[in-house]
Amino acid sequence: MIRAIAWREWRALFLSPLAFVILGVTQIILARLFLGHVNLFLMIEGRLTTLPNAPGLTTLVATPLLGNVGVLLLLITPLATMRLIAEERHNRTLTLLYSSPASLTEIVLGKYFGILGFYAIIILMSLAMPMSLLIGGQLDWGALACGLLGLVLFASTLAAIGLFMSTLTRHPAVAAMGTFGVVFFLWIVDYAGHGRGAGGALVGYLSIVNHYEPFLRGLFDTSNVAYYLVLTVTFLIFSVRRLETDRLGTR
Repeated sequence: MIRAIAWREWRALFLSPLAFVILGVTQIILARLFLGHVNLFLMIEGRLTTLPNAPGLTTLVATPLLGNVGVLLLLITPLATMRLIAEERHNRTLTLLYSSPASLTEIVLGKYFGILGFYAIIILMSLAMPMSLLIGGQLDWGALACGLLGLVLFASTLAAIGLFMSTLTRHPAVAAMGTFGVVFFLWIVDYAGHGRGAGGALVGYLSIVNHYEPFLRGLFDTSNVAYYLVLTVTFLIFSVRRLETDRLGTR
């Protein structure tokens, strides 16, 4: 049932022009940023040859692009996830899902993996850009894989947050604004913790970006992996509980 719901969700997403607009706009923006990173590398390439342990294509072009993808995912997540449950409730089709053989957990996971499939397309299309550097250069596969892992974890957490916010309302626009508010808070919360001692460090730990940046530097830390996994699972559980409360209220 999870696979069927995920496929239904993924297919429904591409029946509307929104998915194609998001894909088109993100690729145009990322292509422009990618060319900017490449031009910068070409400008300083001569000076890099005189430096010991100088950064290469991966550090100066590939991983910064992955960072750009993360920022764009922060911005498009409200639009991509707003209709997951809210539109079902608005169209009064949510009760059909409740009456299906699928459990609430399967419904949530199906919706979740459906939107992850869409994110996978964005990530794979973006990854094709640094792969093109192999024509005339070399990449650090370890650092690139670490950055890609961080991006996948980052995107997975954003999808879980957006899904939960979509369970709270019947209006997709409200869900989009709520999702934007949560991800924006998790984005800028680190600034509130600067210079505030132990309390500031705790606040900074909540930052969703702070745990992504080490991956972009090629640093694998299990605490950062755990942060994303805990946050993802927590919001998925919240989504199941919200649907359970909603279903009991409709009886």
